[in-house]
Amino acid sequence: MPEQLQPPLNQTAAENADDDLDTLRVLSRSPHPYHRQSFELLEPSDCLIPSHEPFPSLGKDSTPPSDSGTEADDEHFLKGLPAPKVRLHKGLRGKNEPLSGTSTPWLSPAVLEEEGRKTALGINHGEKRVAAERVRRRKEVTRRIAEVLLLGFQGGIVVLNPDAQPYVRIYGKKVLAVIAMLLGLAALYPLRLALWAYRRDTPSKALPIRVPATFDPAPLLYPFITPVLISFLVAQNVKGVVLPNLVLGIAALPRALFPGSRYWESLSSSHWLFSCTPLFLDRLMATTPGSQQGEMSAEVLVLLYPLHQTLCLILHHLTTTSLLVAELQLLSVALINLLLLATSPQAVILQAVLWGGGIGLMVLSGHVIQWGISLARVPKWRFKRSEIPSKGGFGFGQLKRMLSSPNARRQRSSTGEFTYTFSDSAQSTDRELTTKPTTLRADSFSENEVVPPPTPDAPSSAVKLSFAEPSASQSVPRRRTLPSTGKPGPRSKSSTPSGRRKRSASSSVRAFFSLTHKQATLRKWMYSSYVLTSIILIIFLGIRTYVQYYALDGNEPIGWALGYLFGGLSQFRFQVVQHDLEKWICLPFRLEPSDVQCSSGWIQHLRQFSFGEANTRLILSGYWLTIIAFGLAIVFSLSPVCEVDTRRKVFHFMMVAMFLPTIYIDPTYIALALSLMLAIFLLLDLIRASQLPPLSGPIAKFLTPYVDGRDLRGPVVISHIFLLIGCAIPLWLSLAGLGREGEGYVRGWEVRERELAMVSGVVCVGLGDAAASLIGRRWGHRKWLWGGGKSIEGSVAFAGAVFLGLGVGGGWLRLGGWETVTTGGGGGDGGGGHESLMGVLDVGRLYREWGREKAPRMGVCSVLASLTEAVLTGGNDNVVVPVVLWGCVRGLEI
Repeated sequence: MPEQLQPPLNQTAAENADDDLDTLRVLSRSPHPYHRQSFELLEPSDCLIPSHEPFPSLGKDSTPPSDSGTEADDEHFLKGLPAPKVRLHKGLRGKNEPLSGTSTPWLSPAVLEEEGRKTALGINHGEKRVAAERVRRRKEVTRRIAEVLLLGFQGGIVVLNPDAQPYVRIYGKKVLAVIAMLLGLAALYPLRLALWAYRRDTPSKALPIRVPATFDPAPLLYPFITPVLISFLVAQNVKGVVLPNLVLGIAALPRALFPGSRYWESLSSSHWLFSCTPLFLDRLMATTPGSQQGEMSAEVLVLLYPLHQTLCLILHHLTTTSLLVAELQLLSVALINLLLLATSPQAVILQAVLWGGGIGLMVLSGHVIQWGISLARVPKWRFKRSEIPSKGGFGFGQLKRMLSSPNARRQRSSTGEFTYTFSDSAQSTDRELTTKPTTLRADSFSENEVVPPPTPDAPSSAVKLSFAEPSASQSVPRRRTLPSTGKPGPRSKSSTPSGRRKRSASSSVRAFFSLTHKQATLRKWMYSSYVLTSIILIIFLGIRTYVQYYALDGNEPIGWALGYLFGGLSQFRFQVVQHDLEKWICLPFRLEPSDVQCSSGWIQHLRQFSFGEANTRLILSGYWLTIIAFGLAIVFSLSPVCEVDTRRKVFHFMMVAMFLPTIYIDPTYIALALSLMLAIFLLLDLIRASQLPPLSGPIAKFLTPYVDGRDLRGPVVISHIFLLIGCAIPLWLSLAGLGREGEGYVRGWEVRERELAMVSGVVCVGLGDAAASLIGRRWGHRKWLWGGGKSIEGSVAFAGAVFLGLGVGGGWLRLGGWETVTTGGGGGDGGGGHESLMGVLDVGRLYREWGREKAPRMGVCSVLASLTEAVLTGGNDNVVVPVVLWGCVRGLEI
């Protein structure tokens, strides 16, 4: 500290300060205090004995100044440095214990100096913590208010949508009544807490309620608001979708919000009663006559609450901590919607794969998978050791058992030889046994092993062993850290040799301790074979049959798939006709030029006439495989030089390259491919989590370099699954809101219209999330007001990338000439492909439609998605944000 800032001292105070300074120098520390020889440290007799007077309060002013401002330069202090002290448990030291060379009961001067500085400045650490907590709570409240406002703004966009307004008028009063009821329950909840506190004890505050700074309202907002808003946007094509989602939204709210609910109940009667409120309102309120068309029966709606709660319990049992509360509730609501409202062939196939495959695996292989997981948790050393079979004859093992017998006597001759004699009291004669000279260690015989005497034909034996005693210069390895003072007792099964209690393994794991390692390996392969056989049976017997009759109009799925993909190849068609397989393999009709309608654009003209629909699907599949191979090559080449976040974003860009140019060409085929890939991802992750050979090891090894903190929360690796879901959900929702076409075996597999909202997931996950991560990690210096890991630069990059992606998607939609939902046509003027292409290149019309009208709307959608990504904490942004962007794009009719 500079001299001009030190307070003046009188002579007496200066002398006392010098004495105190000399005392402190003994206790001084440096960054390397123990890099000294033993002769340089104080001996216990040289240490100072502290007086019984209280230790003087020290601040910064009393520390000795040094040239560098630290005590590291005061090398002369190190001469009197005590030896390292042992930090004993609290309560074992006395305040008046003298200083020694091994310990000191006082705080170090650095700690006392810091406390003195706080005391001098009048700062209380508790007050600072309270102030910091208050600031943090204020920021968090700002964040949550922004999150609610963003959801409200999105709700306003949906309500003002022309396609949703008829259903808003039908169900608007019911929705407002339910929202008012929920707001009343939310306002009543603090009063219930205060009443509970007064019943138990007299609280210190009049209103004993404190909102934590980490309060996350996501379970209150997204499971209720998001399904209802989506149902309004797809209600035109999916009949009866609003009322079930209103019931499910109430069922997905936290149970503690409803009076009478108990946290230990799996089903709450009061919560169940409140979930039936929309049914009561539907009977009480006057509705238009058309509102009841396509509605579910009241019996089904009443049973939605127990179905949702049971499904949540099962999903939580499977995923444990991998999913947050809001994610779990949204997943359950989505699965129930898929179960009850699936009508298109693609939705029925996804329903069969997720529901049929999931239930089938749980019933047939659930216990076996649990056994495999428990067996994989057993370490190798816990298995029973394999017994080595005896080969007969007199060997070392037999000799060891004889010498460890209690009837063996040990004698030493004058020549240093030891004679071990085994005698039997029932026999008076001895039999001499000669063996080959063998070198033995005296400590190689077990002291606790007791073996019965030899058989009657060998009543006694004497083995004479000669070996040299170890000399003093030879070092014999010690078997224990301390010499044994007596015969050790039996080992305890409940505690370690040091006395610490052993961790008890679960009963499911202890059941495998009796197996040998070879038996355990064999059992793992048996479990794996059973599980794989069950999967094959579920696919080819259960799912295949369901898809045949409910999605493909009775056509066999394998034959239908062969015709769907290879039906455009001339050689394939010839072989099918030659072998009379037309009843099994469905071949598409060949279109003549006069049959092709070009009103949908020149890309559709090329797809239907030039290449053929089936050949186009083969071209798309080959293009995807090329992108995957190229992307994996880039990822593997970047592994030694780039961090994991950069390598993970390569997969995001792969999704953009795969689906952004192709999603308008054949959206139903891409929806089917995404459904099958989701099923494959879930199946592979199940095999990885079950740790069954031979696939679990390679799968885990491949995924390990790309996992992040969210993947380590539980047993499910969710990153790649959520990446796929984020790209697929907007496409599935768009197809749910569009009419279907097609004839023959492809009935329901064609859509006439396209919309920009189809690419919302690809743009949001592939471009927005990747840009925010790459830019925010490197140049994100300005954090948002509420803190966290999100930066303003990253959010701006997210909005810019989403705006650019929507612009590219809209330009490709315009250039391809597809018929859109909003305009009734993509700009094509009909006729051939050339005329359609020339029609979409009208610059003036393009500027009027996109420059003035749609570009500002795309900016609003981009900013709203970016802000949602910045404030979201209760859900995965790769799933929630694409749904938000889809709702905004479809609601604004871009």
